[in-house]
Amino acid sequence: MRKTRVHSFTPNPLLKVQLPAGRSRFAMFVMSCAFLALVARALWLQVWSNDFLQRQGEVRFMRTLEMPATRGGITDRNGAILAKSLPARAVFANPGDAQLEPGQISELSKLLGMPERDLTKRLASDSKTFVYLKRQVDAPEAEKIAALKLPGIHQLPEYKRHYPDGSTIAHVVGFTNVEDAGQEGMELVHQRGLAGHAGARRVMLDRMGNIIEDVGTLREPQDGSDLQLSIDTRIQYHVFDAVRDAVNQHRAVAGAAVVLDAKTGEVLALANLPTYDPNERGALSGAQLRNRVMTDTFEPGSTFKPFAISAALEAGIVKPSSMVNCSGKLTIGSASVGDAHGHGTLSVEEVLQKSSNVGTAKIALQLPPQRMWELYNSLGFGQAPEVGFPGAVAGRVRPWKTWKPIEQATMSYGHGISVSLLQLARAYTVFARDGEIIPLTFLKSEQPAVGQRVMKAETARAVRHMLELAAGPGGTAPKAQIPGFSVAGKTGTAHKLEGGRYVTRYVSSFVGFAPASNPRVIIAVMIDEPSAGEHYGGTVAAPIFARIASDTMRTLRVTPDIPLRAETGAGSKSGPGSVSGPSTGSAPVGKTARAPARSRGNA
Repeated sequence: MRKTRVHSFTPNPLLKVQLPAGRSRFAMFVMSCAFLALVARALWLQVWSNDFLQRQGEVRFMRTLEMPATRGGITDRNGAILAKSLPARAVFANPGDAQLEPGQISELSKLLGMPERDLTKRLASDSKTFVYLKRQVDAPEAEKIAALKLPGIHQLPEYKRHYPDGSTIAHVVGFTNVEDAGQEGMELVHQRGLAGHAGARRVMLDRMGNIIEDVGTLREPQDGSDLQLSIDTRIQYHVFDAVRDAVNQHRAVAGAAVVLDAKTGEVLALANLPTYDPNERGALSGAQLRNRVMTDTFEPGSTFKPFAISAALEAGIVKPSSMVNCSGKLTIGSASVGDAHGHGTLSVEEVLQKSSNVGTAKIALQLPPQRMWELYNSLGFGQAPEVGFPGAVAGRVRPWKTWKPIEQATMSYGHGISVSLLQLARAYTVFARDGEIIPLTFLKSEQPAVGQRVMKAETARAVRHMLELAAGPGGTAPKAQIPGFSVAGKTGTAHKLEGGRYVTRYVSSFVGFAPASNPRVIIAVMIDEPSAGEHYGGTVAAPIFARIASDTMRTLRVTPDIPLRAETGAGSKSGPGSVSGPSTGSAPVGKTARAPARSRGNA
C-alpha cells in the first residue's frame, strides 16, 4: 500500500495575520453605531418629525388662497347704483419660472398697459416664487393674457370697484384702493360694513404654480352689506352741471353747492369743482380730492347777517319795524364800517333786505357779546358737524370774552369768522323750520328729523320773511327768483384773507330755501375767486341757486305756491334771467372803513 505524502508549506511571514483582537471589535462597534444611527434617523424622520416634514412639504406645494368677499354696493335713495364691485384678476409671476422671450414680454406689456422696462424689472425680482405684475386687471384683458399660456405667469381672482357716475358724485362716494379698502368718502366711512369678510381655501400647487388639487375650504367669504345714501342722482346731476357751468362762466378757482331736505335733514346733492374720476386715479392732486363743501372754510359775508338780527329779535332789543339810521359810516375806535351804497334810515326788515353793514353792526352792538356767541354756538358754528363724513371741519368762532367792539360788529356781517358751506346750509334750517335746527345725514331716512329749538318760532318766521324780501325785486338777489315758487335767501360777498390782510379776491355765496311758504329744500352755493368781471353774490351765486332750485322743485314734484298770473310785472323781471346791479351792502369794510389789519386778521 502506497503511503500518501503530506506536503507542508513553508510559512510566509508576509501572509501572517497580525491584527489585534481589540481593533476588530472596535470596527464592529463603529459599524453597529452607524447602523443604529441610520435606524434612529429613519425613526426620527418617519415618526417624530412627520409633522415637520409635512409642514415643509406644504410650504413648497400647499397654499392658502384668499376667497375675496364681494364688497357691498352703494346706491342713491332711488336705488341707482353709485358703486359696485366687478370681477377682475390679479396677474402675478413666479420669476424663477417666467423665462419669457422678448416677443412674449412685448405682448404681455401691451395687455397689462405697462412699459416693457417695468415688466422686465419685475420679472427679474429677487423673489423666486411670487411677484405681482398688475392688480385689478379687467376680465377681457385677463382672458387674453391667459390665452398666451406664458410660463410662470398666473392669475388670481379679485374684484375691482366701478363708479358709474364718475366725477359727478366722486366727493360723496369716494373710492377704494387696489386692496378694495375705502380711501375717501362713504367708501371710507362705512368700510367695515361694505367690506365684509374674506374667505380662505387650501390648494396644492405644482412647481409651476398651477393648482393641481383643491384641498378644501377653510372658511366661506361673507359679502359686505349694501349702503343706500340720501343722495338723489337726478338732483345731483343738475347741481353738478350748474356749478361746473358757473365756474367756467366766471373763471373761478373753485365752486361748491349742497342741497338739503328741510324735512328730514338728508343731503340730497353735494357737488364740488375741481373734481376727479374715481375710475381713473392715476394722477390725482389735493385740489381735486378736497370736498370743499365740508373741508374748506371761508368768511361767509352777508349770509351771516340773519343770525345777528335773529339774536337781536330774540332778545327783544329790536322789532322788524324798528328803525335804524344807516347813513354814513359807523366809527368804532380807530376803525369804521360802511356800506357799498349809502342808505338813510331803514327798518330792521330793510336792513336785511338791502344788506346794510352799518345797520347790522348797529343792531349787533346792542347785544351782549355772550348772547350773540350763544346763538352762533347753538347753530353749530365753531363745531365740526356730526354727519359721519371724513374731514368735516369746525370753522372758527372765537370765545366771546375776547371780542372787541369792532370784532363783534364785523362778525355780525360775516367777517372775522369762518364756516364751511355745510355748516352754513344747516344753520339756515332754523329759518326753514320755525326755529329748529336739525341733524344732517348722508343716509336715506324715511322719518322726519327731530329738531332742536334754538329760537322762538315767531322770530324765525320774521327773519324768513326778511329773507324773502332780500331775494325779491327790492333786495340784493332778485336773480334768485324762480317761476311758480316763493324764494327766501341771502347773498354773501367777502374778501379773502391772506397773511392777516384782506385782498381783492372774493368768495361769492348764496344760501336760501324754497318754497318760502313751506320750505322743502335748503340750497347753499359758493364760488371761489370769480374773475370774469362779476364778484357780488347777487350776480354770481344767486343765479346758480335759481337754476338748482328750479330743477329740484321739478324733480321732487313740489307744488308751486305762487299763481302764474302773479309773476307778471315786477315779479317777472326778477327771474333767473333778469339783470341786477351790484349787491348793496355786501362788500366788506373798505380801505378807509376797515378795522386795523391786526384786529381783522385775528377776528
